[in-house]
Amino acid sequence: MKVVADLYGGRVTYHGRIAGLGLGTGSAFALLPAQNATGNWIKVVQRVPVRIALDPGELAEHPLRIGLSTVVTVDIRDASGAQLAQTAREEPVLSTRAFDIDRGEIRARIAQIIDENMGEAPEQAAP
Repeated sequence: MKVVADLYGGRVTYHGRIAGLGLGTGSAFALLPAQNATGNWIKVVQRVPVRIALDPGELAEHPLRIGLSTVVTVDIRDASGAQLAQTAREEPVLSTRAFDIDRGEIRARIAQIIDENMGEAPEQAAP
């Protein structure tokens, strides 16, 4: 499998393999929603999420970012591998620690704002 990203103007080709296929089509299973601002519309029934494992060395040398456009070429001549997973996953496919933060400082600031606004309401000028 070959992947070419628009970020490097076609000068860099990544190599990888298909690591998995999605359970279905459409945004119900999408990690990121479809961005069709270019007018390049694809029917929902034609969209199948494909998970691609890229060469870590190539990624380290030329990092990718979310939102890039790519051209992917997949060689499907060898169909000798299993079509379905042989065992259930023990851990989730995707996870994030983006929301694992200490919220103590946030809660203290919220409490401060509430305390500052709990005082007497300012007098309103008569009309």
